[in-house]
Amino acid sequence: MSDPTARQNALMTGEVDVINAPDLATVGLLKRRPGISLVETTGTAHYTMPMLTNGAPLNDNNVRLALKYAINREEFLEKILHGYGKVANDTPITPANRYYAADLPQHSYDPDKAKFHLKQAGMDSLDIDLSTSETAFTGAVNAAQLFQQSAKACGINVTVKREPEDNYWTNVWMKKPFCMGYWNGRPTEDDMFSLTYASGAEWNESFWENEKFNQLLITARTELDDAKRREMYHEMQAIVSEDGGTIIPVFVNYVDAKNDKVAHGPVAGDRFFDGWKIVERWWAA
Repeated sequence: MSDPTARQNALMTGEVDVINAPDLATVGLLKRRPGISLVETTGTAHYTMPMLTNGAPLNDNNVRLALKYAINREEFLEKILHGYGKVANDTPITPANRYYAADLPQHSYDPDKAKFHLKQAGMDSLDIDLSTSETAFTGAVNAAQLFQQSAKACGINVTVKREPEDNYWTNVWMKKPFCMGYWNGRPTEDDMFSLTYASGAEWNESFWENEKFNQLLITARTELDDAKRREMYHEMQAIVSEDGGTIIPVFVNYVDAKNDKVAHGPVAGDRFFDGWKIVERWWAA
């Protein structure tokens, strides 16, 4: 059932016992119903706003930094995720990952810094289209409009382009210069970085290239000293945060909902439905 309302109605009527991805805007009403509870897990999921770095103006890192400082992450967390997540810092490595770098300087909403980076790029203002669709993630259109509002004070004029939901991943993602997307994330840093940030990776969604990053990625795979390996992954996160081609405003908690006919043990944080292990590890209460 791709429609969140249909999924929630199916749970409430007893047609199904468990659903994933309930509508976070109305999930508070759902969890107040007798016999229904939420299963919330800090995981590896994150929302993204990839910027194609293989063409102007997004090939200029100052332009990318201006856009990173133009998004109000706290507002995004409150109004789009309704608190079911955590502010992110433009890197796909989450608190659920082993080498998460919690100590990086945080990108926060700062119109003055955004304007500074625009001037460094030789611009007084920026006009840019942002492609979006509810296919990217639930609430993506509202999220784009929030960004449009916060960016105005930064000298950035965002035109929100609502794209058709059908074939969004084929026709928009990795095709349009600036769009919105979603990743479930991966359980290891190497897996996530290799899929989406390594030079030449099939799903390098911003076509980003960084020689230092690529060298560290290869070296870290064979480093057996855990402390040295941690330092390498921290440095990679710092490079991606400051130079990378993707805005990552928030990490997204996995939220499932179930009725009281279902029981389970500890829940994995690498995908929804207990890391897709629901069939093996959940049972009749």
